[in-house]
Amino acid sequence: MRTRTTRPVIAAVLAAGALTGALVATPAQATEYPSNLKIAGVQYDAPGRDNNSCTSGNTSAEFVTIKNFSRTARMNLKGYVVKDAVGNSHTFRLDHYLEPGDHVKLRGGRGTESDAGNVAYRNNCNFIWNNDRDTIRLIKPTGAAADTHAYTKTANDRDGNGFITFHA
Repeated sequence: MRTRTTRPVIAAVLAAGALTGALVATPAQATEYPSNLKIAGVQYDAPGRDNNSCTSGNTSAEFVTIKNFSRTARMNLKGYVVKDAVGNSHTFRLDHYLEPGDHVKLRGGRGTESDAGNVAYRNNCNFIWNNDRDTIRLIKPTGAAADTHAYTKTANDRDGNGFITFHA
């Protein structure tokens, strides 16, 4: 009879301990996806007054940094999509390889999708990231999420410079 009583109690204590450990180990606002490619940061508010003119504007000063956090795997961005909360998006259409630890800054404005100087352009002179709040999604070619970050200027940009780092 004693065995029947202690097993459920021990199981309940172990389950409660495992649950508590899981809650402590995972911050509520963080969502991690199994992907080597992550959004490392965003310059969501381009320095200066916003001007989306293709010839004299500053949309190229707005960018999202995507980094390959793998220590060994070379990653191809072809087919990956970067998207904001309302569905504005950019799809990497060409082979675009990131070596382990390498990154690319996806900028607004006109230019190539190549990674010369670790920069690729969206070939769109409109700003994509809102200056007060937005959600940035990196989506794999399969449609699965690779990384997602929501931000607000007041909660995430302590120094007010328009740049937020997500992964160190």
